[in-house]
Amino acid sequence: MTTIHDAPGYASPVDYEAYGQYGPGRGFNSGQSFQRPVYRFAGRITADGGSGFLAEPGRYHLYIAWGCPWAQRTAIVRKLMGLEEVVSLSYVDDERDGRGWAFRERRGPDPVNGFRFLAEAYEATEPGYDGHVSVPVLWDRQTGRVVSNSFPDMTIDLGTEFGRWAAPGPDLYPAALRAEIDALNERIYQTVNNGTYKVAGATNEEDYRRLRGELIATLGELDERLAGRRFLFGGNISEADVRLWPTLARFDLSYNPLGKISERRLTSYPNLWGYARDLYQHRAFRQTTDFAAFGKFGAGPRPSFVNDAPWRIAVEPAHADWDSPHHREALAGL
Repeated sequence: MTTIHDAPGYASPVDYEAYGQYGPGRGFNSGQSFQRPVYRFAGRITADGGSGFLAEPGRYHLYIAWGCPWAQRTAIVRKLMGLEEVVSLSYVDDERDGRGWAFRERRGPDPVNGFRFLAEAYEATEPGYDGHVSVPVLWDRQTGRVVSNSFPDMTIDLGTEFGRWAAPGPDLYPAALRAEIDALNERIYQTVNNGTYKVAGATNEEDYRRLRGELIATLGELDERLAGRRFLFGGNISEADVRLWPTLARFDLSYNPLGKISERRLTSYPNLWGYARDLYQHRAFRQTTDFAAFGKFGAGPRPSFVNDAPWRIAVEPAHADWDSPHHREALAGL
């Protein structure tokens, strides 16, 4: 049963001394190469309700974090599709100790259930839950349970199944391009999105060099791809752009200095950097972005999955001017 607290309810302050850091025992163990944990809840929302979760206004709520790239994707699609009044959204606190994501005054209370910790949503869905407590979380008010914490599915469902209530906008996942979008998404996920974590978690120099080489090579390929097209699949924003951009936005501030990935900053890739600014200057990307939160990635004790070693290169955080002109308006071709 869902536990309702008197609102507003806030968790006690972050306390690493009392609770430790988040990660060990939840799938992020130090001294091991990075392996992304299993996301146990994979319900799908469908327009006809055949999945058991019918797309309808006011039924679903997104729990997300400003700093999390997987969560930001859902916020971007929600705005791109004009679903702000259809699917509600709230933010957990930027920092987490061993208790996981929590609701504190900085980002506001849980407006749906009055939970103090996001783990309560997981516990309400699966009593005794002991897995990874992640964001984004898609919550169903009607059944009082988590529909999904499987981040790749959520943006597709938000982008394709709420058409009845969506505002006019880009077709993020056009049927004719889905196979190509899926293939590019998989490559970007393996080498860039998840690749940043794998580089940070490499336990030996050979793996570190190989993984960072794969990531750098993919960035170079994407820079070439974007030389003649405004977005990854031409003149319109797609699901692929939504998945790539949050990693690019965090690269110079957090991923690169944390994982010691590359001497080359995002700003040195002329097409990729222009493309990243182009997307940022769209309201759906800008209004869901808090660079200050990105800079706090790894705040507190060093994340448990990071493996430091003397053979890693030195990289410092770098700030950039995201509002500078991108000059990509004329690009549209495939």
